[in-house]
Amino acid sequence: MDDSQLLHRINALAEEEERLWSRGSEAGGLSTDDEMRLRVIQVQLDQAYDLLAQRSARRAAGLDPDGARMRPAAVVESYEQ
Repeated sequence: MDDSQLLHRINALAEEEERLWSRGSEAGGLSTDDEMRLRVIQVQLDQAYDLLAQRSARRAAGLDPDGARMRPAAVVESYEQ
């Protein structure tokens, strides 16, 4: 996945996240299904941002950015904020 594809994915996930929050706001709260989907989206966003950062770091180090790999959810979710 190149940077433009990755950014497109990030934007699509962010738009879906916004729709879910908006729907929850209008309905007085999120449904259980929406909460679960939001959690999945948040993990996928973390993975996508991590991959984008890896690609940038590899490029800055003179390495092929295509060598970057999507890390498992357990890895990206264990990063300290």
